[in-house]
Amino acid sequence: MAFFEDLTKKVQDVAFTAAEKAQEVAAIASEKASNVADRAKTEYAIAAEKRSLDKNYRAVGEWYLSTIEEAPEAVADIVSAIRASQAKIAELEASRPVKEEAPAAEAEEPAEVKTCPNCGAAVTSKFCPECGTEV
Repeated sequence: MAFFEDLTKKVQDVAFTAAEKAQEVAAIASEKASNVADRAKTEYAIAAEKRSLDKNYRAVGEWYLSTIEEAPEAVADIVSAIRASQAKIAELEASRPVKEEAPAAEAEEPAEVKTCPNCGAAVTSKFCPECGTEV
């Protein structure tokens, strides 16, 4: 009997050690998943702030261009490129073909109204909407 008791004790020790290792692995995996999620949230927040910053830069640039007559020498090339792009867009929009409207659809004739042989309801399709009988 001592043999079986020793074997049982060894199996229990191995199972206990395996359970401890599984808990350690699960804790590490959970921590890594949490770190990845935190990093993703941070990356998303950074990207959102960059989009906001770009939008604000664009608004300042548009305001600046609308208020100046002649650009300073430091930004003259950029301002002339922007104004050339604006002129090209205006030209393309002016030459854009007019969107044709689809011709009005011919008025469809109203569907023939029938009477359901089962319940007497008015029917315009293959089946009665009241009782489901095929007409």
